[in-house]
Amino acid sequence: MTRTSSLRAARTLVAASLSSIALAASATGLGDYEIGLWGDLPYSDLQAQVGVPNLIADMNAHALAFTVHDGDLKAGNSTAGSVTPTTCSDALYTQGLGYFNALRAPAMLTPGDNDWTDCDRPSNGGYNSLERLDHERQVFFSTPYSMGQRRLRQEVQTDKLCLDHNGAATACVENRRWTYRNVTYVTLNVQGSCNNLCDTAPDAAEWTARNNANIVWLQQSFAQAKARGAAAIMLISQANPGWDQADPTRAPLRDPKTLAETDGQPDGFQAYLLALRDLVIDFQKPVAYVHGDSHYQRVDKPFLDAQGRRLENFTRVETFGDNAGNGTNDVHWLRVQVRPETREVFSYQPMIVPANRVAVPAP
Repeated sequence: MTRTSSLRAARTLVAASLSSIALAASATGLGDYEIGLWGDLPYSDLQAQVGVPNLIADMNAHALAFTVHDGDLKAGNSTAGSVTPTTCSDALYTQGLGYFNALRAPAMLTPGDNDWTDCDRPSNGGYNSLERLDHERQVFFSTPYSMGQRRLRQEVQTDKLCLDHNGAATACVENRRWTYRNVTYVTLNVQGSCNNLCDTAPDAAEWTARNNANIVWLQQSFAQAKARGAAAIMLISQANPGWDQADPTRAPLRDPKTLAETDGQPDGFQAYLLALRDLVIDFQKPVAYVHGDSHYQRVDKPFLDAQGRRLENFTRVETFGDNAGNGTNDVHWLRVQVRPETREVFSYQPMIVPANRVAVPAP
């Protein structure tokens, strides 16, 4: 390496270190801030080549503390003749990493079922699902830092509670936690497709290990948030687990009091939801639950206690998701204003990317 190259590398290292120090100081300071939420994208060549780059440019135009993608880097099945990766090949994850590192703010991800549990479908290449999750763990979760042009350090679930593709115990390193200005954020590997209990190759052993790990991570995260006096918690996962009887076209149906699934399908969520409900009630402060999966942007309060009373401190937040039949029609993101000193802490604004408007073009 030449002296000039060495100096350039040293300057780059110093700049990165200063950026990390500044970000850490910002994270522990006071004041309001904004974050960006997105997921279930891209699902087509048009979305991959046009829609998502437009979305990233729009997020980069805002001063965001960080962004989180709540899973699904592709459609549930591959697209014949596509020029961008639509099977579960290595190229899919390389494409996703490129998106996240194009974001100026720290970029987080939680896996989606289309990224790994559904990879065993013949249309997706017939991969071993757990091998694909192991690969995701290497590509996206090999360090305790986020992705993005600025990095944020996260706490990682390092206990070996999950399973790898050989059936050996491994760390659930995709489960992350970080605190930003007195608000705790948590990602959990909770999946659509019955949480890996149905579809092409259901895996009860894998589900049991990961479900128990998720419950442990939930319990530890709430305990830590309470000990730190956190103003609120935001949980981010992929699956829409279903909450009641009101959403038959988009989620599993379940008894809102017992949280048991009532539609005859394998239930990969009840124990997790029961644990979550107890923790939400005990925490008392605002809890936001962010997910994708069912591709319908909404903010509501579908969670009830065992007596059928609405949990006032719980808010479900679903991000925008694919509408491949209409191109970039739903390729948008959700801006969350976080005000830790206020009663409700979070407020939500759909961000319709002007360049991605289809039905009503931007003026």
